[in-house]
Amino acid sequence: MSRSGCTGSPYRFRPSRRAPQPAGARPLSDPHPDFPDFPLTMAHQLPALPFDLDALEPHISRSTLEFHHGKHHNAYVTNLNNLVAGTDLDGKSLEDTILAVSADAGKAGVFNNAAQVWNHTFYWQGIKPGGGGTPSGALLEKINADFGSFDAFVEQFKAAGATQFGSGWAWLVLDGGTLKVTKTGNADLPLAHGQKALLTMDVWEHAYYLDYQNRRPDYITTFLDKLVNWDFVATNLAAA
Repeated sequence: MSRSGCTGSPYRFRPSRRAPQPAGARPLSDPHPDFPDFPLTMAHQLPALPFDLDALEPHISRSTLEFHHGKHHNAYVTNLNNLVAGTDLDGKSLEDTILAVSADAGKAGVFNNAAQVWNHTFYWQGIKPGGGGTPSGALLEKINADFGSFDAFVEQFKAAGATQFGSGWAWLVLDGGTLKVTKTGNADLPLAHGQKALLTMDVWEHAYYLDYQNRRPDYITTFLDKLVNWDFVATNLAAA
C-alpha cells in the first residue's frame, strides 16, 4: 500500500475514558467533532486501558500490559507531543495529524508516532476479558457474505498476522462497502489508505513476547478465541 492523503474521517472510536488533565495544562477547548477524546488544544494523552492490568490473564499478562501500555504506548504519546510542539500540527486532533503527514516522507517521525498512538488505542478497545469466539447478528452476516464463512475469515486473519514480516498489524477493514483482511508494516494503518478499521491485532513482538516468546501463531489463536471484543467490532460496522 502507498500512503495517500485521503479526506474524510471514517473513524469514530474513542478511548474508554479521558485521561486526567495534568496540573498546569492549557485549558481544554471544544473537542474535535470526529475525535472527541482528543480536544483541539490539548496535548495528546495516554488513554486509560478499558480493563484492569490483570484482567486478560492468563492470555495476556499484567507484565505485558505494564510494558506495552505503560512504556511503549506512552512513549509514542510523549514522542508525538515533542515532535508537534510549536509547529502547525500543535493542537490538531490525532486523526487530522495522521492525515496531514501521511504522504510527507519528511514528517515520517510524526506519522509513525501519531499512527502508533492511534493503533494502540484502537487495539485496546478491540480486546476484552472473556472475549473471542464467534460474533453474531449483522456482523456475522456481513462476514459470511464477504468471506464466504466465519472460518474463512479466521483463516485469512490468522494468515495476515502470521505472515506480516517483522513488526506490524493485522486488520479487519471496511473498504468500499466490503469487509477485507489486510496487514500493515510498522506504524502504517488503514486511515492512511481511505479504509475504515473495524478490528486490529498488534503483531509487534512487544505485544506478545513476554507471554508467548516466538510463538506468534499461538498468540494469534488466543487473540481470536479468547480476546476479541466483537461488540466493539459490531459498533464500528454499524457506524460505517
